Amino acid sequence: MIQNRTVTVFGAYGHTGRFVVSELRKRGFTPILSGRDAAKLKAAGKAHPGSEVRVATVNDSASLDRAMSGAVAVINCAGPFIDTAGPVIDAVLRASIHYLDVAAEQAAVLAVFERFASAARDAGVVVAPAMGFYGGLGDLLATAAMGEWDAVDEICIAIALDSWKPTRGTRLTGQRNPGRHFVFSNNRLERADPPAPRKWNFPAPFGEQEVVGLSLSETITISRHLQTPEIRAYINLAPITDIRDPNTPAPTAADESGRSSQIFVMEAIARRGSAERLAMVCGRDIYAITAPIVVEATHRVVNGLARRTGVVAAGEAFAAQAFLMSLSPTHLSFEMHP
Repeated sequence: MIQNRTVTVFGAYGHTGRFVVSELRKRGFTPILSGRDAAKLKAAGKAHPGSEVRVATVNDSASLDRAMSGAVAVINCAGPFIDTAGPVIDAVLRASIHYLDVAAEQAAVLAVFERFASAARDAGVVVAPAMGFYGGLGDLLATAAMGEWDAVDEICIAIALDSWKPTRGTRLTGQRNPGRHFVFSNNRLERADPPAPRKWNFPAPFGEQEVVGLSLSETITISRHLQTPEIRAYINLAPITDIRDPNTPAPTAADESGRSSQIFVMEAIARRGSAERLAMVCGRDIYAITAPIVVEATHRVVNGLARRTGVVAAGEAFAAQAFLMSLSPTHLSFEMHP
């Protein structure tokens, strides 16, 4: 076990960042609260007495260096990640510390893999993008579903949410990522429209739902390390309707934990010939659940439990089934079939 348990949270005062700071403290880490807005950082610091506050912006490399001084890792919660990931990772490499983020953006995550793979490996640090509900969780489920299979014919991810009340960060990220996104088909990652709508039979309380293609970061991460020619990702219609409506409000707390009442289920199916394997999680609040995912990953990284250094996907860095079991039942429920 390492002695340095100081972790900088960039974007600490954002909706997801606040959950991450709280989870770090619960796990015995010492968070440094960082971001560009001094007033919001000060308010966040009052909510976590004793936490150090360091103002930093992506346009000021010296401020980023100061924000990371003395830390063993950085968790980037500040989207849009197409703007923040590169400068923060540059600072991480200068400091020779680890980096994790919670990006759902395909372009941002792909750029991290393509730009920083050699530099992170040479520096001996872990750079783990997309370690949240979108990206990391689907990647872990897909890896768990494959089990000992070294290759499969298809991986499908299906997500059902009862609603999606987006944060301001989600809104801003959507505005920075317009147009068609990436799909992985015929062993190729290319810009194209997502797969056609279909029906998907989710467990209760969702049941059969019409689902539409989803173009988020799990497609990028899965394609980097799992052997399959086809990756398909879907989400049900209700959350898409919510997020496309500019009048949909931001999430609100339903209890003292700060979590909303939103519920989710995510399934991953790996198919090889006529055989299928399914891994599934159920839980509450896609923003809140991101915190235990990325903090558990941080714990494993800083304690030398990642399988390799460099830029890594969730299921590539960690034993997927064991990682998911570590989150259950406190944070979500996890099961495998068969």
